[in-house]
Amino acid sequence: MPSPTIFLDSAARIDTANPQRSALIDLGAISGNVETLRGIAGTAKLMAVLKADGYGHGLVPAARAALRGGADYLGTAVLEEAFALRAAGVDAPIFTWLNAPGSNYLRAIEEDIDLAAYDCAQLEEICHAARQAGRPARVHLKIDTGMWRGGASAEDWPRLCGAARRALDAGLIEATGIWSHLAAADEPENPSTSMQLAAFRAALAVARDLGITPRLRHIANSAATLSNPEAHFDLVRPGISVYGINPLPPEYRTSRMDLRPAMTLRAAVAHVKAAPAGAAVSYGGTERAAAATQLAIIPLGYADGVMRSASSKGPVQIGAGRYRVIGRVCMDQFMVQVGSDAVVPGQQALLFGPGTDGEPHLDQWAQAADTIPYEILTRIGTRVPRIYLESIPAPDVSGT
Repeated sequence: MPSPTIFLDSAARIDTANPQRSALIDLGAISGNVETLRGIAGTAKLMAVLKADGYGHGLVPAARAALRGGADYLGTAVLEEAFALRAAGVDAPIFTWLNAPGSNYLRAIEEDIDLAAYDCAQLEEICHAARQAGRPARVHLKIDTGMWRGGASAEDWPRLCGAARRALDAGLIEATGIWSHLAAADEPENPSTSMQLAAFRAALAVARDLGITPRLRHIANSAATLSNPEAHFDLVRPGISVYGINPLPPEYRTSRMDLRPAMTLRAAVAHVKAAPAGAAVSYGGTERAAAATQLAIIPLGYADGVMRSASSKGPVQIGAGRYRVIGRVCMDQFMVQVGSDAVVPGQQALLFGPGTDGEPHLDQWAQAADTIPYEILTRIGTRVPRIYLESIPAPDVSGT
């Protein structure tokens, strides 16, 4: 097999094909997940969300894999991410939505990037850039349906739609979309979702009465894409599920939701040492060895995204054995208690992966760290090279 391509982040390349620590990225899994999500979305188009460097997987490689899987649109939080995609030669439709006053809307219009408008002031700034560009901006008007984050309130919505209608008549914008965001779609029984959908339909009716008929109505995130066809409208916007993580509680997951986690986080055991019973391990001596044991030192720490809150809890597979972190996670390393097992330096320690061959799943690390999978993926640091493969072979549990 040819040497894989390795990145320290989306742009910086390193030469070694055998780093001490790495995140294997299964691009075939990303493509396959998008295919699965497209099947669930039915007739709705699909926007693959790539914010935060493709949820830590690498912006450009993730984008290309998503497009191979059939994504119609790409989504980024900020313009810098969208510009990076264009600079890499990605010419698919891109929507970006989190832009402060003074953002480079002119460049966005010139590079065919769709823009969100939350209020009249932002819309006017976009219109000013459209005048400079001599072409209309593609705009998605955002209504806040109850999350109380970005977007026009129900009270301000008619004013935003009225301003959009005037800009449309002036040839300054195309009313490409109307959108919102769901706050609790990952809790299928939460009544707030149906309330938000009702508010979204009401906002669409107001816009329609004012002459705004967007091509794309969209509100569904990963959880709603997977579980709520009523929320699909014209476009769905899955994020975490593109990378193989199902945000729904286990009891709501079905075989149709055939998602494969795309990232495997691993490191070579750096050192193995004997510790006596009662040894106080790591900073603060918060945990002591219950019996004489061996400690395996793993060269990943909180600077690499191994969260300190997973101290004494995070699961690790080395060879055929399943172990856990002992003591506090340090900046660059953590320790694993392996007893008398034949663990040697250089063996691969698997923190998480697809879970199909016994290695821990990202959900288990999130539980250990008292957080969500999103946070762990997006915290994986830049000194952890991303190794891109079309498919990841099964983990080696032979002890080598």
